[in-house]
Amino acid sequence: MSTQNVSTADAETQEIPNLLITPSAQEYLGGLLAKQDTPGIGVRVFVEHAGTPRAECCMAYSAPDEVITSDYQQDYANFPAYIDAPSIPYLKDAVIDYNKDRFGGQLTFRAPNSKVPRVGADASMEERITYVLQSEINPGLESHGGNCSLVTVTEDEQHGLTAVLKFGGGCQGCSAIDVTLKQGVETTLKEFIPELQRVVDETDHSQAEGAYYK
Repeated sequence: MSTQNVSTADAETQEIPNLLITPSAQEYLGGLLAKQDTPGIGVRVFVEHAGTPRAECCMAYSAPDEVITSDYQQDYANFPAYIDAPSIPYLKDAVIDYNKDRFGGQLTFRAPNSKVPRVGADASMEERITYVLQSEINPGLESHGGNCSLVTVTEDEQHGLTAVLKFGGGCQGCSAIDVTLKQGVETTLKEFIPELQRVVDETDHSQAEGAYYK
């Protein structure tokens, strides 16, 4: 069981992470840290290139004299964990686990929201659409090796606000793309963005070499 402490004066306004370090990972990390022969040493967790397809979750040793005051401190039985404040939204639902096997074991770091761009109340329509594509739609398309990206947003005289999309991977040339577009992508986008009136696909589906359904 861990206790959580905030190491900054503005504790009341700092976002609290829900990063989970499992008991097996705590035991493994505690053993590694004990070998460093540095009293009070902990780990620091952060995300590089957060909110982009290149996002990478990282962990490093953090000696007491290396602690960054703006980090969120999360105390475990044998060590403290320091979480980079700007990375907190991208570590939502993240889990650090350690799985033992006959070769010793492996530390795993799963952070499903690390690549999802964050948008605020003043975000543009393009940013809002891209956010929904990355967070709600592409995770499902990835199971078929596919993906979807925004090309542009237009104000069509006849149809109103229109999002022009492009599909790739297993979705390009897929025989089920019309169903995916109308019943999946368009429905989801309109649910999250009511102002959106229409979604169109400008993908060249004649190229179907990697299509999931042919």
